[in-house]
Formats: sequence, structure tokens, C-alpha cells
Amino acid sequence: MKTYMRRVRLRNYKNIEACEVRLDQLTFLVGPNGSGKSNFLDALRLVSDALRAPLEHALRERGGIKDVRRRSTGHPHDFGISLDLEIEGARALYAFEVAAEGDGGFRVAKEVCRIGGPLPVFPEHHFEIVRRKNGIDFETSIEHPPSHYPDRLYLTNVSGLPGFRALYDALSMMGFYNLNPAQIREVQSPDPGGVLARDGRNTASVLGRVQATSPGDAHQIADFLKAIVPDIRGVERVSVANKETLEFRQRVKGSPHPWRFYANCMSDGTLRALGVLVALFQNTDKMHRVPLIGIEEPESALHPAALGILLDALQAASKSTQIIVTSHSPTLLDVDSIDQRQLLAVRATDGVASIGPLTPASLSALKNQLATAGELLAQGMLEPDETSSSREAGELDLFTPLD
Repeated sequence: MKTYMRRVRLRNYKNIEACEVRLDQLTFLVGPNGSGKSNFLDALRLVSDALRAPLEHALRERGGIKDVRRRSTGHPHDFGISLDLEIEGARALYAFEVAAEGDGGFRVAKEVCRIGGPLPVFPEHHFEIVRRKNGIDFETSIEHPPSHYPDRLYLTNVSGLPGFRALYDALSMMGFYNLNPAQIREVQSPDPGGVLARDGRNTASVLGRVQATSPGDAHQIADFLKAIVPDIRGVERVSVANKETLEFRQRVKGSPHPWRFYANCMSDGTLRALGVLVALFQNTDKMHRVPLIGIEEPESALHPAALGILLDALQAASKSTQIIVTSHSPTLLDVDSIDQRQLLAVRATDGVASIGPLTPASLSALKNQLATAGELLAQGMLEPDETSSSREAGELDLFTPLD
């Protein structure tokens, strides 16, 4: 299943008032700490979470709707998310807006799904639900539509229907990672290894499954890990009583054969590098690549000399999986092979995030080799173009398909 997310629009999500950006196959969100990079990824993760489990659970995990919608001194805001995709050769729009109710409650005020082409004319499969105080408007191409509820995303209800299944799978199988070496180091309970957990707590299971079912991907993980940590000769899942962990084979001076070490003996940098590689080259339990992966600061705990190898791994994986990376590392951005079109700058002013392509001045400096992207970031000069990133929430239409 080939999926490509073309455009993301967000309105009033955490510190993001209004955002409309196009994504590349490999996209870097760059900016200082606290600017809104993680909030952008979290909006996409909320979509995936809310399709796999009730929306209420996804909101409660984030502190409730009061902590998800953008805070301001004025009227409370509803938040909305809109995604334009290409999926299995078809165009798709999926968007929804969530409104707050009293006592921390909420309702899905509007939800639109259109699949087919050319959009917006005569989508092959579609539904639109609008909930107002005085009634509900519901229109769909489904002959016998399932019931819909104000606290659930309707795409979940229709996920079993052929026309909507591919979109549901693409969005629900997205993976987002803030890898924690301490969790990877722990002895782990076995699981099917279908999708890597957000913090990497099931890395052993996922790696074992990749090695058993996809030797080519397993070789890529091993080769990139050896390049990042030259003394490593291999890693595999091993059983420890009724648990499992990772066992590394490492070259030791004076020994003709590699020594074996469990994960609890390995450095944070080694474990985090392995977690990133497993995230990039994992397969779902349906033997497909995870359609979109978001990774926060994959360069963390890595030696600067390894960053070029990390970028090679990101680019290799992006040939079959769409990848979004957050970073505030000037060293990573100084790697020559990063294309300026892959960069989205993020900046926060008075607590409100702006996200967009680079300013013309920044692009000119890069094109004329006056500075590198890393140097511009270090000097605070890598900024989003205000003409494309600055707008008020009321000006952003979430429900019109991409041209």
C-alpha cells in the first residue's frame, strides 16, 4: 500500500493557531525547543490514536480537550485537523473539528472524508457529518451507513468497508517516536512485534520479527548500526526466562571472537541508534511498511561523526516510508545531502507557533552558499516564511481538498 501525505492543516492545536504545510517524502521540522515541533507531530499522532481507540482516550492521554485546544485570553477555541493524501493511486481528504462542551466534554462538530478523484468533484467514497446545536447534517455515499456518535470519529465506524479501509489503515498505522534508551534497555515482555512502541519498549520483539520476516530490512538495520557503532558485530532478540531482551555482539581487543552483551550493558547512544533504525525499517503486522513515521530528535545521544550515517538511514528508509523528523541540531543540518525543500522552520512568538518553508532570505543564503542550514539555525535566522505560515485560525479552511 503506497501512501503519501501531501498537506497538513492544523487549527488551534496546542500552541499552533493556524498551520498549512506541504510535506516531502522526508521532512525536517527545525527550530528551537518549545517552538511547536512536537505539537505538530502530536496532532498527527492524535489522529492515529483516535482511530485505534476512542477519541476520548486520545484526548484524556493529553490532559483532556482543555490541554489540546489552543489557550488564549479570548474565547475558547475548537481545534481541527485536516490531511490531504494520495493513497493507492487515489486522492483523499480527511478532516475533523472537535468542539468543547461543558465540564470537559466534547463533540466532533464536523468530520469530512472524500476519497477518489479528481477531488473535489464526485469523490467515489465520501461522508460528511456536521453537528450544530439545532440538528445534524449527514451525507454519504454509503448505501447502508453505520450509526454515528458525537464522541467518536466516524472513519472508525466505516473502517471495515472496502472504500474506506485503505485510508483507515494508512492513518491508524502511523508511528510516532520519542525513543527512551532506559525502556529499550529493560528486559521486555514478549509481544507480536507488529509496530514499535512510542518509547521503544518492545524493540526486541519488533527487531526479532523484522529479522524473521524481512531479511533485507534486517540487513539494513545491522549495516547502519555497524556504521554508527563500528565495534558492533550484530544484535538479536534473546529469551530470558519468560521475558526477552537484546543481545549485542561486540568486538573486544585481544579476543578472536565478538563478546556478547545484553542491552543493560550498552550505552544510551547505541540503544537509541538501534531504536531509530528499527523504527525506520519496521514492517506492520500486515507485512507493509509503516506508512508515515515521525521521530523526535533522532540525533540525540549520537556522536557528531555518526550524523551523516543517520541521515543516510533516513534517506534510505524514506524511499518506502514517509518520514518527519524534528531537530534543533545545527550539526545534523550541516550534512550536505539535506535538500532545502525538505526543511520546515518552526518558531514561536508570544506563545503562538509559526510553521512553514524557509524565508526567501534563508533560501538565498543556502543557495548562494553564504551559510549552511545549521549555521542559520545556530544564529536564530532559520525562520518560517511569514507569507505562507502566518494567518489567523479563522482564515484557514480545513475542509476544501488540495488542488
